Amino acid sequence: MHELLDAFIFCLGAIVGSFPNVCIHRMPREESIVSPPSHCPRCNAPIKPYDNIPILSYIILAGRCRACKAPISIRYPAVELLTALCFLGLWIFYAAAIPMAVVAIMFVASLIVVIFVDFEHQIIPDEISLGGIGFGIAASLVYPPLHGVHTWQASIVRSLAGLVVGGGIFWLIRIIGTRALKKEAMGFGDVKLMAYFGTLLGPALILLTTFFASLIGSAVGLTLIASGRARLGSRLPFGPYLCAAAVIALLFGNQCISWYLGKLDMKTF
Repeated sequence: MHELLDAFIFCLGAIVGSFPNVCIHRMPREESIVSPPSHCPRCNAPIKPYDNIPILSYIILAGRCRACKAPISIRYPAVELLTALCFLGLWIFYAAAIPMAVVAIMFVASLIVVIFVDFEHQIIPDEISLGGIGFGIAASLVYPPLHGVHTWQASIVRSLAGLVVGGGIFWLIRIIGTRALKKEAMGFGDVKLMAYFGTLLGPALILLTTFFASLIGSAVGLTLIASGRARLGSRLPFGPYLCAAAVIALLFGNQCISWYLGKLDMKTF
């Protein structure tokens, strides 16, 4: 029975993964994500339902449009597979707390859009960040255990505090960095994204997200410079590293904080 449920969650994730693909393609182009229906970006031929089966249709069509034979980006099945794996992994991770699994799944699905759009276009769609703020506050209101509390009042306070801390820190970094470097140090999209993360993670975990993102971004940046794929001062998208850090904080942040506080007590006493 568990295997059947896991298979269903995986398939559901693959189906839902088609929507992030639509967002990734259309949001940076400021196109509607509702209409027109799915179509080939080359010849505009509508995609038939039997050619729109997640992952399988790409394999059956050998990665080409049925109408014009133009190649289909490997990103489409990759996003569908990634979404399916995230759905399954989060479902298993939060097996004892279904509401938390649902929140985490919706959160990570939005991050998949951010990662692919920011890597390709170096922008973070407001539809994700600003819409995510509304989602985070609503989730905090409906499910207080998201913030480790039992009342919606305490949950909302932590959600709003996370918004202020997350957005505020990166707003200050943006201002100070821009003045110091005499050029834009950070896009405002990162500020709004961290405000979104803060509504779901709260003030403590958003600080941890900032720490993890700095480590990940520095490691990747130094690796790219050492390999000659980037130069000192090159503009790199930071959104993907924020997303990776937010997922780590969501899944393991409380354990990290508890471990650190335990070490601190040992050193103190």
